[in-house]
Amino acid sequence: MIIAIDGPAGSGKSTTAKIVAEKMGFVYLDTGAMYRALTLDIIQKNIPFDDTQKIIEKAENINMRFLNGKILINEKDVSKRIRENDVTQQVSEISAIPEVRKQMVRLQREIASEKDSVIDGRDIGTVVFPQAEYKFFIEADLEERAKRRMKDLSGTDNLTIDDVKELLEKRDKFDSTREYSPLKKAEDSVVIDTTNLTIEEQTNEIIRKINENDQDFNGGKLMVEELNENVEQNPQENTVSEAEKINTGDVYDNLKTFERDELEEKLPEEDKEVINIYARTLKKFDNDDVVNGHVIRIGDKDVYVDIGFKSEGVIPINEFGKDIPEPGDEILVFVERLEDEEGQLILSKRKADFLKAWNDLKDKYENDEIIQGEVKKRIKGGMVVDVFGVDTFLPGSQIDVNPVVDFDSYVGKTMDFKIVNINEARKNIVISHKEILVDSLKEVREELLSQIQVGQVIKGKVKNITDFGAFIDLGGVDGLLHITDMSWGRVNHPSEMCKIGDVIEVKVIDYDTEKQRVSLGLKQLTSHPWENIEEKYPVGSEVEGKVVSITNYGVFIELEEGIEGLIHISEMSWTQQIKHPSELFSMGDLVKAKVLSINPEERKISFGVKQLTPNPWESIDGIFSEGMIVKGIVRNLTHYGAFIELKNGIDGLLHISDMAWMQRIKHPKEMFKNEDEVEVKILNIDVENKKISLGYKQLKENPWNAIIAKYKKGSIVKAKVIKILEKGIILELPEPLIEAIVPLYSVSHSKKRELTKNIKIGSELELKVVELNQDDNKIVLSRDDLNLSEEEKDVAKIMEKQEGAIQKIEIPDDVKSKINTKEDESKKVDSKTKKKTTKKETSTKKDSSKKTSKKKTTEKGKSTKSDSSKQTSKKKISDKKDVDSKAKEDKKEEK
Repeated sequence: MIIAIDGPAGSGKSTTAKIVAEKMGFVYLDTGAMYRALTLDIIQKNIPFDDTQKIIEKAENINMRFLNGKILINEKDVSKRIRENDVTQQVSEISAIPEVRKQMVRLQREIASEKDSVIDGRDIGTVVFPQAEYKFFIEADLEERAKRRMKDLSGTDNLTIDDVKELLEKRDKFDSTREYSPLKKAEDSVVIDTTNLTIEEQTNEIIRKINENDQDFNGGKLMVEELNENVEQNPQENTVSEAEKINTGDVYDNLKTFERDELEEKLPEEDKEVINIYARTLKKFDNDDVVNGHVIRIGDKDVYVDIGFKSEGVIPINEFGKDIPEPGDEILVFVERLEDEEGQLILSKRKADFLKAWNDLKDKYENDEIIQGEVKKRIKGGMVVDVFGVDTFLPGSQIDVNPVVDFDSYVGKTMDFKIVNINEARKNIVISHKEILVDSLKEVREELLSQIQVGQVIKGKVKNITDFGAFIDLGGVDGLLHITDMSWGRVNHPSEMCKIGDVIEVKVIDYDTEKQRVSLGLKQLTSHPWENIEEKYPVGSEVEGKVVSITNYGVFIELEEGIEGLIHISEMSWTQQIKHPSELFSMGDLVKAKVLSINPEERKISFGVKQLTPNPWESIDGIFSEGMIVKGIVRNLTHYGAFIELKNGIDGLLHISDMAWMQRIKHPKEMFKNEDEVEVKILNIDVENKKISLGYKQLKENPWNAIIAKYKKGSIVKAKVIKILEKGIILELPEPLIEAIVPLYSVSHSKKRELTKNIKIGSELELKVVELNQDDNKIVLSRDDLNLSEEEKDVAKIMEKQEGAIQKIEIPDDVKSKINTKEDESKKVDSKTKKKTTKKETSTKKDSSKKTSKKKTTEKGKSTKSDSSKQTSKKKISDKKDVDSKAKEDKKEEK
């Protein structure tokens, strides 16, 4: 079954539809929320509102469903978020796209096809579900709708009532004039003006209309019609209704009239006369007549009855059940057929009983009389009740004035009822027990309403519980106990404070005489807990409270209902570095703390936990001093250092730069791990800021003093290759953990490959020291020294050994001899080169002169001159190289 509820924005259709669904046990399908949810998803995915194609694609593939009255997008509850102003401003634009609406209609029909649904929107009864069994159009004047919408938008914008009215006017105009699926009333819908109605009155009116099958519906169906097709023993299993099995509503469709005209035309005249005389002796009958008859005889399968017709009537014996009649008994029968194919008169006892009971029930209904019936079984949506042998339908909402929890407890009971609706065509009857109770409570209700006053304390019974509060039956009048008026403390759900059937004492905090709306309070029965707060919990006093909330910046503890205070993360420990309060506290923990401050106006209390113990920093001067060597436990490692717990729970920071003199440390975990016991040196104590700086490398002598003394700039050292990288060759000096680098930053790729092709990891090289940088812990060796001559290496070694030599460097004789011998060889080579160059130049001039004087040259002469020219060119290049080599040697000698 589908109940469609249409109406403009702010008319209250969504709230009404939700409550109707709840009361009738149907699924609530909020189509407006579906469009809002789609709009929200578009906003969150940053899809431009002018990109229609992407919006349509999103509508086609959106992951949306309803669960327990909430709407989920990608399994996330967005029920509250979709009511915010940014969604409200854009939803009309999105919903106006024809393809979007087609996709949403498809999705709505898919959801509604699964279960009985109450659906609201702006075109539900006209476009989405034109075949809906019940259609309602809810209206309200603009002022009232604006007030309702203001409540929906509270907390999201500083909107005025005029702003909202203007917004609704534009929305109405847009919705009613759009090309695709405009807002309009369905011709067969019932219009309800909700301007002066409460939600309870709106929902009751709709349910009443459904139960009475109001004539405003054009061919609308009763709930019982659906239920007759889906009667169930179990609420989750559909079966065939017993009421349907005995329903005689199809008897008029199945009856046929047998005509004898053709047979009589063929009879002789004398036979016709005999027939006419005989016919005058018989009673006149028609199909569907209910008449009295006498039982003639009882067969194995049939009972034969005389009704004064020309032949005996036949009734199947199983129609009598256990009450088999005796011959001669007078019974009421229903004429099904005057003659069947064999000329037999067919009668029915069951249909006769039904029609008699039906007529009696019609009389009871017209006279508004109370009837009695026995509850036979539970079915979907209510109960089947036997009244005068006729199965009637008792909706679940019509059993009692209070919501029914245990339907099965009514099975087998005989109760009083009133008939609330009769469907003549389908032979269906809807009854109510609630109507009798309401009538009996009417006088009590009027008397109670006349006595209700604000501030009055009365008792009531919890009738229903929702997410926002509980409805309390005050004895014929329902009052709302809102969740915010249940306790001064935190309440996550009304079910924490009461349950259905509880009798509780409440206070009347507001009463609207016009709408007969009663607002109740439970917390108002006690005084406000913040009264005299400074006397109950003076600053400096120790208190105990329960952790009720944990945030990034601290925990909230509850001292008593309605009194909560904050323990800031900075007030939790004198010494510990706490990243999140959950390291120390859990929800529900009982915590002792000291009151630090109270602000009664803003209802704020600040607590401290660390104040319960002495501040260790106040006595630190007598415990630690700069330069002291102490032991501690590594408690926390960060990218910039390690926190080490010293005595008395005081932490000090060992910075990454104070962990090693020479080793390059990327993260403290290369040196330490949590819970390690380490020995450190105190470098600095800052009592005011509660900081202690520690050092680890300071426990050893700085190796740079020895490095500077041993490795002079320009000296030759032996180093082992440990890494070959793009940026350079990393080597280890003879001292452990001391590394050096031959930089290759600016070397071309081919040159870099040439320099490193014969170098392997683990090989040992002799290189020149070109830079010592103590600040950066860096020793740089020359990459050019990979090609040093033996003599140059010898000189560099001498420079390394002769420490402190400034004015003069003593070179041994054997080294001098090598250098002098090389110089003499260079001079000889140079002299020879000059002579050869002179001769070649003279020869070249002569050849040129001869070439000018001769006009013709043989092929052999040409070849000779060509070879001579090539040899001359080669000699010039060789001479130039010799000159350059000599220049380099001279420069080296000068150095």
